[in-house]
Amino acid sequence: MKTEATRMGQGIQEGVGRNPAGTEVRVEADAGAHSWTNAEPNTLMEQVLERPNLMRAYQRVVSNKGAAGVDRMPVTALKSHLQQHWPTLRERLLAGDYHPQPVRRVSIPKPQGGERILGIPTVQDRLIQQALHQVLGPILEPTFSDHSYGFRPGRSAHQAVKTMQRHINGGHRWVVDLDLAQFFDRVNHDVLMSLLARRITDRRILTLIRRYLRAGMLEGGLVSPRREGTPQGGPLSPLLSNVLLTELDRELERRGHRFCRYADDCNIYVRSERAGHRVMASITRFLEKHLRLTVNADKSAVDRPWRRSFLGYSVSWHKQVRLRIAPKSLQAFMAKLRPLLRRSRGQSLPATLQKLNPVLRGWANYY
Repeated sequence: MKTEATRMGQGIQEGVGRNPAGTEVRVEADAGAHSWTNAEPNTLMEQVLERPNLMRAYQRVVSNKGAAGVDRMPVTALKSHLQQHWPTLRERLLAGDYHPQPVRRVSIPKPQGGERILGIPTVQDRLIQQALHQVLGPILEPTFSDHSYGFRPGRSAHQAVKTMQRHINGGHRWVVDLDLAQFFDRVNHDVLMSLLARRITDRRILTLIRRYLRAGMLEGGLVSPRREGTPQGGPLSPLLSNVLLTELDRELERRGHRFCRYADDCNIYVRSERAGHRVMASITRFLEKHLRLTVNADKSAVDRPWRRSFLGYSVSWHKQVRLRIAPKSLQAFMAKLRPLLRRSRGQSLPATLQKLNPVLRGWANYY
């Protein structure tokens, strides 16, 4: 019996997208990613459009489900859409002639107040971005820092928290807690593209990524142009954020600092308050001058680690550092449960548990 992915593949022509001679393809177990060796540097687009890579991208997009983009096409319609439009779409991508559609603006509340803005690409653009990610990830991953833990295969928030604990136990009992102001909305396109161009020489790939960065955002029936930022919501955004912030990692390594970074959450551990203020001032200047990023002075601080939280954890200090759930994280969790419990009034216990279990399991699995 044919799987859905196999049937979808009938609409994907192989043609020029076959592997160049001598190219090795390895599928990583954790992410289904490619590792390409001996490939011509200007054939990355052909590799992106290889049928095995596209099939894996399709499976990932379908399994992730997700909301529709500006065209309102659901994930369930992707298969028939590709069977009808794939040949033309493929030729446009190979020719460097493809222009992504705008993203759909969605806002979700943050646990501590405010809102997070997401840009939801169309299902077709999510497929292309995922296919790009699977090829570019193995190329860019070796350039990332060992002190970076977010959005990377085989790395987790818990590893970052353990690194924090190790630095504090090692005597670095002051933290420079950096908060980047609206990081994903403030990414400078020119800085990011210049960093990508160091590793990627296929101009079609670079042009396509820049078009994704510049694709407008639809809100209230109007499309607003985007001149900075890489909105959360697409498969490429986490990878691109690590490309940019690796420059921060390398600067901190060059200075010999103890630190750990998870996405745009970065903590630097020092031995004194004075050293902390010195590091805060110099790193703020580096971020503004070289990466065009702004440190949020209201949320950033030089403080004792047990007065701050990191990735949902805080620490208590006795003879050794002990981890505990941060009070703010606990408050946010309770705030998430309350509306579920209110909506469950009058329902049976099994129906109530069915609503609560996914939230409770997610909480338990994280901590």
